[in-house]
Amino acid sequence: MDPKQEIAQIREELVRANYEYYVLDNPTMSDYDYDHKLRRLEELESAYPELVTPDSPTQRVGGKAAEGFAEVVHQVPLESLQDVFSFEELSEFDQRVREGVERVSYDVEPKVDGLSVALEYENGVFVRGATRGDGRVGEDVTQNLRTVKSIPLRLPEALPRFIVRGEVFMPKSVFHKLNEEREVNGQPLFANPRNAAAGSLRQLDPQIAAARKLDILVFNIQFAEGKTFATHTETLEYLKSQQFKVIPYSLCDTIEDCTRQIQTIGDEREKYEFDIDGAVVKLNSLSDREILGSTAKFPRWAAAYKYPPEQKPSKVLDIVVQVGRTGVLTPKAVVEPVRLAGTTVSNATLHNQDFITEKDVRIGDTVLVQKAGEIIPEIVSVLKEKRPQGTKPYHLPDRCPVCGAPVVRDEDGAALRCTGAECPAQLLRNIVHFASRDAMDIEGLGPANVENLVNAGLVKAPGDLYSLQAEDVAKLERMGKKSAENLISAIEKSKGNDLSKLIFALGIRQVGQRAAQVLSRQFGDLDALMSASIETLTAVPDVGGITAQNLLSWFAAPQSRHLIETLRQAGVNFKSNAEPVGDKLAGLTFVLTGELIGFTRKEAGDRIQALGGKVSGSVSKKTSYVVAGEAAGSKLRKAQELEVPILDEAAFVTLLEE
Repeated sequence: MDPKQEIAQIREELVRANYEYYVLDNPTMSDYDYDHKLRRLEELESAYPELVTPDSPTQRVGGKAAEGFAEVVHQVPLESLQDVFSFEELSEFDQRVREGVERVSYDVEPKVDGLSVALEYENGVFVRGATRGDGRVGEDVTQNLRTVKSIPLRLPEALPRFIVRGEVFMPKSVFHKLNEEREVNGQPLFANPRNAAAGSLRQLDPQIAAARKLDILVFNIQFAEGKTFATHTETLEYLKSQQFKVIPYSLCDTIEDCTRQIQTIGDEREKYEFDIDGAVVKLNSLSDREILGSTAKFPRWAAAYKYPPEQKPSKVLDIVVQVGRTGVLTPKAVVEPVRLAGTTVSNATLHNQDFITEKDVRIGDTVLVQKAGEIIPEIVSVLKEKRPQGTKPYHLPDRCPVCGAPVVRDEDGAALRCTGAECPAQLLRNIVHFASRDAMDIEGLGPANVENLVNAGLVKAPGDLYSLQAEDVAKLERMGKKSAENLISAIEKSKGNDLSKLIFALGIRQVGQRAAQVLSRQFGDLDALMSASIETLTAVPDVGGITAQNLLSWFAAPQSRHLIETLRQAGVNFKSNAEPVGDKLAGLTFVLTGELIGFTRKEAGDRIQALGGKVSGSVSKKTSYVVAGEAAGSKLRKAQELEVPILDEAAFVTLLEE
């Protein structure tokens, strides 16, 4: 390939990867692949300096401040480190250091895979915290960092100004628990703890960040007014004395000692409560660091060793299919046990049918297995030269292996999903949704209590809620007589809900709140909806062909029929209670931004939808009105750019009441 074309292609890939990683917090390129592509780009630009441009990924640290947070200019830049991918490259780094200084000792630390931040203190009091951003300009996330309990809000020694750098991370146990909760609630799962930590720290609502139980390890003093230190390890000990949670470290006299320590960190990575993506080697003497200085991009006195993904061959003994709480069928390869990244692996994810077909994975194959992101074991490739005779391509079943209901493929993805309304694998998630505020609104029946009911065998389908007895519920953990009576009362009260809430509670694919409200008003009775034809359904506003087919298929399924009859026998209301309210906002799309005084965001959206309008989360040329409250941000600016009509709260109320 022509160098100019190759440079352009790599730049485009890296710019996209930077955006996904730093702005969207949703990377699709592995760190290892990114580092190698960046290395290749650096080589090409070094060979063809006339092709270097100011906007090349090699000319910047990466990332930018996201909308919604104030920008912070770092007093001391938060530099990135030069990566090395082998112990030979590490030795070359050591040689360069020894050319500049005489006596050398190094500090070796695990490289935490989290989100780098600067913490600022004035007179010993925490006053501001900011993300690294591009190294010079970050985002002000002070309120979210205040929720990290390992960050001291006041220091024992009150220096006039003190800035430290650390890495915010989500502990592995918290990460797994968070993903379990998100699966129950039907939310997309975080890919890894780093992604979860970044997404949590950049929440506009500090309460969400607080609930995520983030942690931090501090590893550097950026600025200390009135205080001097001779070595890096001395600064770490001082940080400990100031009640910071400090990165574990080891002092090494030679590069060979560093190599051994890096190997030890790699072997023991599973023991850490945080994920790592490498190990950092730093010159210990601070005065020698000043002698060596920095390049335009990296300090010359430090390097980050990146562990290569460890791959080993293993044999596929079987392929089993698990059904998740949202009904997605996930195939898993059972492999001969193999040691990877410090743990013994006996299972590897196969993701979906498309992945199996693309890799052509078969039972009996010898495959290469690695840990993706050092967390999830996955199959990299099939060693087809070792394939035994008689193997057959594998296909996922067309019926749920748990309940036998038909499975369908998502219209917008590769996932296969069970359609069973009473599938035991989906029980927890289905009941949590059924009881949620926007559905049957059963107060006191959150995920924890639902799990208790399911584990006790008291509920095996949503309809079983209506046959619960207070004395049985009172025996459950964290429940007493009064709590049980309140729960039974809330369940009984839900029987009188409007039909729209019941339709939404049934969890029919693509039937959200708005569609449920429209269907309730249109048909007025659940039995009428159940007997509607495809032509009748598609004639309803907001109901397209796919949604109509989902409705027909769901109501035709035996499990769905059983659930409906259970609810009927329990006395749940099947009719619409709503009076006709008109459709004067029909055909209009609204975007809500900022803080309203007389409404919550949900209440305003409900009023719009009740009058036939739609609510969107983003502004476009198709937006009819933007309703702007106090402290409206980027959506208001976008509306002004597109010349979309803007309503303040008073004008919005007038529109509703006219």
